Amino acid sequence: MEKFKRPFRKSKRSFRRRLPPIGLGDQIDYRNMSLISRFISEQGKILPRRVNRLTLKQQRLITIAIKQARILSLLPFLNNEKQFERTESISRTTGARTRKK
Repeated sequence: MEKFKRPFRKSKRSFRRRLPPIGLGDQIDYRNMSLISRFISEQGKILPRRVNRLTLKQQRLITIAIKQARILSLLPFLNNEKQFERTESISRTTGARTRKK
């Protein structure tokens, strides 16, 4: 019994190549906040390479620039404003002391 072998077919879906997130004119630098902020999540974490669609060299440079900006206080280490507001309001209600008159 011989098995019938089909020839390999390419999928007929059109593949649209995405544009790279970093253009040729963009310089990766800790002062370029508009570029750096695109590669940080809402929580303040550095996004991975597969999400960013960056080359290995670009990802390394972005990571170094983000870390330098954090050290120079241009970027926060954590971006948890909502969590901070929630803990602040809880501490006010539970930690209220009564004054003696």
